[in-house]
Amino acid sequence: MVESFTRQSSAIFLPNERGIRPPLKWAGGKRWLVSHVKPIYERYQKQRLVEPFCGGLAVTLGLLPDKAILNDINPHAINFYNWLKRGLMIAIEMNNDEISYYRNREKFNQLILAGAQDSRAAAELFYYLNRTGYNGLCRFNKKGLFNVPFGKYKNINYKRDFRDYKNAFFDWHFTLGDFELLDVTAKDFIYADPPYDVEFTQYAQEGFNWEDQERLARWLASHRGQVVVSNQATERIISLYEKHKFQIEILDAPRMISCTGDRTKAKEILAYRNI
Repeated sequence: MVESFTRQSSAIFLPNERGIRPPLKWAGGKRWLVSHVKPIYERYQKQRLVEPFCGGLAVTLGLLPDKAILNDINPHAINFYNWLKRGLMIAIEMNNDEISYYRNREKFNQLILAGAQDSRAAAELFYYLNRTGYNGLCRFNKKGLFNVPFGKYKNINYKRDFRDYKNAFFDWHFTLGDFELLDVTAKDFIYADPPYDVEFTQYAQEGFNWEDQERLARWLASHRGQVVVSNQATERIISLYEKHKFQIEILDAPRMISCTGDRTKAKEILAYRNI
């Protein structure tokens, strides 16, 4: 990695040496899993990290690998990260009010319709919508248009200067597409956090169904290097990874089963191969 960026970008570091603060709000973010994955990855930290579903980057920013391939099927997240690699500074006006939000959501969707989703303007609007929309959701309709409602937060601390992420991202490569298209080698360490095995999977226009879950498990099992995968601990997910000879650990996730009064901790699976 390039020269240490601690002095230049200390503001983005999380307390207690937990890595770098993720730049986006992300529903279902996995920052809590870093303490479980990090002791495993530290034994292989010279190896390139591959994340087929990088999402909000919480795990990668907690592990801080020297080299990484970070992939997702969400073109807007990948576009934002690629602009961060260039030292993004946001110039658009950002206001926490409903009128501004829906006006900017319409601008963002017009860029999508015009095929300009990889533009700087799209990256700036994506950040604004991510911070201002409901609960950090990233949701699209079948036409590929962003449809998250206004979030109604009391206060939002918007960030404009992202140049302090530039060095951290120096040797990280962001790719867009299906996980099976990734050019991985036996020396790569794969951490996979696919969309949950739940009814809602419209994280991207294409969705992620059970056939995709099975396809992913086969692909991960075929990797000759180290693999760690997380997902909701449903019966069929546990059975799927047991079938592919993964070691399995069940964790209590820091969220509840529902908002209807049930305070039972949700369960998460952490599965390993070649560790």
